[in-house]
Amino acid sequence: MTKVSELHREWSKDPEYREAYDRLEPEFALARMLIEARRRAALTQAELAERMETTQSVVARLESGRIHPSTRTLERIARATGTRLRISFDPA
Repeated sequence: MTKVSELHREWSKDPEYREAYDRLEPEFALARMLIEARRRAALTQAELAERMETTQSVVARLESGRIHPSTRTLERIARATGTRLRISFDPA
């Protein structure tokens, strides 16, 4: 069985794949930050969902990057994980 990381490394040689992947980087970064906040709080997806008054499947979709969370949802995640939400605009 081929690992995802091996496939990504191989596909990254294709300029079209790399360009599409790079365009999605902000979404991947947000998903990584959501997962990290949950892990630092030592919560499972189900526990985070309970604190947010939602379902585990919603948390899974947020962490996968398949849905774009609203600011209100990000605030709920911050409260549930004991973190502070900070949104900023940095120079390109």
